[in-house]
Amino acid sequence: MSIEKRVQVMINTPTIYLGKEFNNNLYMKREDMIPYSFGGNKARKGFLFFEEIDKGNYDCVVTYGSSHSNHCRIIANLAAERRIPCIIIGPQEVSDETYNSKLMKLFGAQILTVPVNLVHDTIANKMDELRNNGKNPYFIPGGGHGNIGTEAYFQCYEEIKKYEEINKIFFDYIFFASGTGTTHAGLVCGQIKNNDERKIVGISIARKNPRGRNVVLDSIREYMPEVDERELQERTIFLDQYIGDGYGKENVEIENTIKECMLRYGIPMDSTYTAKAFLGMKKYLQKEVIHGKNVLFIHTGGTPLFFDDFCKVELN
Repeated sequence: MSIEKRVQVMINTPTIYLGKEFNNNLYMKREDMIPYSFGGNKARKGFLFFEEIDKGNYDCVVTYGSSHSNHCRIIANLAAERRIPCIIIGPQEVSDETYNSKLMKLFGAQILTVPVNLVHDTIANKMDELRNNGKNPYFIPGGGHGNIGTEAYFQCYEEIKKYEEINKIFFDYIFFASGTGTTHAGLVCGQIKNNDERKIVGISIARKNPRGRNVVLDSIREYMPEVDERELQERTIFLDQYIGDGYGKENVEIENTIKECMLRYGIPMDSTYTAKAFLGMKKYLQKEVIHGKNVLFIHTGGTPLFFDDFCKVELN
């Protein structure tokens, strides 16, 4: 089976019913079950990036991300599958060893860590170095940022629409972890195209407003230049009050959420992305007194990070 055909088979993740949450019907779309390298939203995006890489005959890949990055794990694996070099440039400030970073090393990625203020220049210098050495490198922005990443979650929105049609249900709310912005942007673009009256709520895992929301807005404008600005502003909901102690930082509430989701649903989550967003969703539903709605949470992956967190969770 060709890689392109295999990818088509992989992408159609299950949606499951979790039960009641504050008298709402809670569902989860399991992007973590994409059957490639522990799955997740970065796998959905990564497949599209590597379609471009395969078509363009690129012979090495450069990308950016921390040691916690699901994106870097996926890109390193896709590169290893093709037996082409992968260079990951990451910030020294978030370079602790994780299961994701161990997998990056297993996949043979070259990992360069530099102070965050030197990342831009390091990327440019590495790309120049590779070209000067006769290579044809392809750069993937951190987190799969850009129109390709947005397209991946525009397609995901269409999957959600098909699920609703088949199961005769409509999700009043869709929640997920919002990071570099293209997962969020793709879902909003899908909503705008279909003119659906629902709330798509991104729970920030790191960035504060206005920067975090502006990144999402810019991604939507880039992908859908014809978008009405008023509609764009109304549709884009980016909540930054559930960040906690910052990117990759857990706290007791997040640890308890990880424990609860495993015990109650048998579903692994992590403190960097999914548990933080799931906790934020629950707080939002309670704070806004939302009842009697159909709510979808998109599990965007991060299973290797669950095991980093599992070691810290008090199980008694």
